Amino acid sequence: MPVFGLGVWNIPPRKAPNAVGLALRMGYRLIDTARLYGNEREVGTAVRESGLPRDQVSVTTKLRGEDQGFDTAIAAAERSMEALGLGSIDLYLIHWPTNRRRESWKALEALQKRGVCRSIGVSNYSISDLEELLNESSVVPAVNQVEFHPWAYDRGLLEYCRRHGIALEAYSPLVQGRGLRDPAIRAMAAKHARTSSQVLLRWGLQHGCIVIPKSDREDHLRENAAVFDFVLSDKEMAALDALGEAR
Repeated sequence: MPVFGLGVWNIPPRKAPNAVGLALRMGYRLIDTARLYGNEREVGTAVRESGLPRDQVSVTTKLRGEDQGFDTAIAAAERSMEALGLGSIDLYLIHWPTNRRRESWKALEALQKRGVCRSIGVSNYSISDLEELLNESSVVPAVNQVEFHPWAYDRGLLEYCRRHGIALEAYSPLVQGRGLRDPAIRAMAAKHARTSSQVLLRWGLQHGCIVIPKSDREDHLRENAAVFDFVLSDKEMAALDALGEAR
């Protein structure tokens, strides 16, 4: 799975094809959507029209809370697969844990066995949620997708996922734009001749996370992707880690 991709939360269906198409032309190879976002069909169209081989693009979608349960999860996944039109779902996540999460996970296991989903995982799961799942299932979730940035730095969750072979995927890595104005971030960006966005994304990558910033603007898509040719020092990483503790 690529360690960097595009999140399409809150991108309206009319804008999604262009945003996804631009991202793919720039080299993005991971697109993260969800049934809740209402743009699965447009994401699938953009991937198909990109001309890229199917196995070169990883597409994630998610099971809504209202679709949880065994039979309802099976039906929801099949609807998502039909909307995407890509033959299979690369990664299918339980969007958040509800009181039907156990049945839903059993459904995801069945969907993976059938080949509807290549990989399965979860989103917004705490350590206790993950412990419950691992105690009841031999299938380890490939991913736990959570809000993760210096102001939502959960060291314990990160280490727990690492120990159990679960990739931690960071959504809202730019704090929905709010983190870009922080003086500490801006000073660090100036030191590296980078932008605040690039510093925040680099922080997530150096913690071993998959990061999926959201944007539908060409300049931001290009800026966000330019994060693989510089490194934050251990001291800088520690300073960013501490930002959440100081608030």
